[in-house]
Amino acid sequence: MNVLTGYIVREILKGSFVAMLVLLTLFNLFTFTDELKDLGEGSYGIKEILYYLALTSPRVFYELVPASALLGSLFILGAMGNNRELIAMRAAGLSIFGIIRAVMLAGVILVVISILVGEFVAPVTERMAQLIKVSAQNKQVLMNAKYGLWLREGKKFINIRQIEDDGNLADISIYELDDQQHLHQAMHADQAVFLGNQQWNMKNIKTSEISTQQMLASTQDSQLWKSSIAPNLLKIVVVNPNNLSLYDLANYWGRVVNPLVTFVMLLLSAPFVIGVKRGVSVGGRMMIGVVIGMGFNIIDKIVGHIGLIYNLNPPLMAFIPSLTVLALALFAVKRVQE
Repeated sequence: MNVLTGYIVREILKGSFVAMLVLLTLFNLFTFTDELKDLGEGSYGIKEILYYLALTSPRVFYELVPASALLGSLFILGAMGNNRELIAMRAAGLSIFGIIRAVMLAGVILVVISILVGEFVAPVTERMAQLIKVSAQNKQVLMNAKYGLWLREGKKFINIRQIEDDGNLADISIYELDDQQHLHQAMHADQAVFLGNQQWNMKNIKTSEISTQQMLASTQDSQLWKSSIAPNLLKIVVVNPNNLSLYDLANYWGRVVNPLVTFVMLLLSAPFVIGVKRGVSVGGRMMIGVVIGMGFNIIDKIVGHIGLIYNLNPPLMAFIPSLTVLALALFAVKRVQE
């Protein structure tokens, strides 16, 4: 890496991280305002809200990397253009392709950092954030362990191993203690369907009554179970798919595309800066970035919904917007080089 290339890479990274800091701060301010409506629910106070914001920040960081890369590169390259640095670099022998290559090299570093955060930090902290929030709002929560969700209701300890796609519960075990804190009853149900008004319909139930003299076993096809388990408790187990690691959930292609979007955004910034006159202000360049970013996001959402409605190939629909914009960016780069 020569001196000029290294200089561009460092400046792009600085600009992108400054843009990330601004966007992350704005996003957390909006989230903080939104969380205030739940203030005072249970023991959910300001401290818990701040913990929640801190733990959700890695996930937000991962999502904001493409936008930060676009805004940072537009700002830095625009400043270099206005200060005639790009002209001096080209006079020193650095071609337009060399400038773009330096920008993409900065993109490689950003993508590596985002993948590390998205794969190894965000999934863990997102689960912790949901656990803190829901635990503060609902006193029943004990632990979200490897073997499912554990809750307590009075003398009953409840273990839920699985939550089905329709929101019903499966593989439920309920352990009830007597006044001496001895195990009095053990119950297992294959499934529980929510009926509303804190009632569940349990199916295929096996019950064991335990005492110092004997143990009685019985079975039932169904039984009503009244429980104060709130539907939002299920958020602890069912984490939003966008926050899962690729290893956990490879079918959610939006996460796979995110690194490619970062490269596309960076590639788009170069021809806009190099092809735009020096007199364009920083605000004008930022507006270009906002329009590009918002436009791409809207198109991406539209294509994704079309894919869902018409049951089209998920990987194809996820990659189409990015590949289309990538083709346009390559065309723009070629026009600038001519």
